Amino acid sequence: MVVRAYKSLVPEDQLTEENLRLVRILGWCTELLQSFFLVMDDVEDQSKDRRGQPCWHACDGVGLTAINDSVLLQMSLFQLLKKHFKSKDCYGNLQEFFLDTIFKTSIGQCLDMLGMNLGKKPNLDVFTMDRYNAIVKYKTAYYSFVLPVTAAMYFAGIKDPEMYRQAKTILLEMGHYYQVQDDYLDCYGNSKVTGKTTKLDIVDGKCSWLVVVALQRVTDKQRKILDECYGVDDEEKVNRVVELYNELGLPNTYSIYEDETYNLLHTHIQQISRGLPHEIFLKILELYYRRVT
Repeated sequence: MVVRAYKSLVPEDQLTEENLRLVRILGWCTELLQSFFLVMDDVEDQSKDRRGQPCWHACDGVGLTAINDSVLLQMSLFQLLKKHFKSKDCYGNLQEFFLDTIFKTSIGQCLDMLGMNLGKKPNLDVFTMDRYNAIVKYKTAYYSFVLPVTAAMYFAGIKDPEMYRQAKTILLEMGHYYQVQDDYLDCYGNSKVTGKTTKLDIVDGKCSWLVVVALQRVTDKQRKILDECYGVDDEEKVNRVVELYNELGLPNTYSIYEDETYNLLHTHIQQISRGLPHEIFLKILELYYRRVT
């Protein structure tokens, strides 16, 4: 995403071998940041697999040393920034933005973990759409979408604050769309395709889009099913939650949401002004529309 954005932002004469080398390094910095959060997230969630492979902490001889390994990943990105960008005008902005993104993502992770009630039965009363939107904004949208494009903009030498504001608005919307999609795939995706065990959000008692929408629709009798079954590591109870989702028509609701959100994002992208290339955002949108992994 970093490289694609940079290539769209600068004139062809700036696409030198040196600049392309540097923007690829900047891309790896965003990958290191994501890896840091994913390794830590898998420890906190006690996840077993990630992208079709065992989570790092679940590998033989690793265990909780994965926490220190995740910190090494985090600090490595700042070493790379220092080594390759310290002499560049964008260095201060890049360093500050990476730090700010880590802070925001940590807030989102905290909200997510507190929603799980730290290993106890989740308190479904706090699973509101406002809370869900806050979790998604901070835990997912900033580091997965706002960061890579903004980093490319800094390296491209863009100064106009309005361009950054417009990009951030669209990218936060995309991040929300992506996380709702991810929540849906957690329940209804094919683990052989996604590379992750399905229905973990139900087992872990997460504040996911599916359970939030379900809570908006349930009768008193259906709410009792969620109170009894959600957040319990029991196959029968997990399946009962999925049955309830189906009874409430959530797969169809998601399908409508996905199409409407895609069309809305497409419209918002077309309305971007101030010289930001629309193709950056359209390519990202097409990449994730009706995603199966």
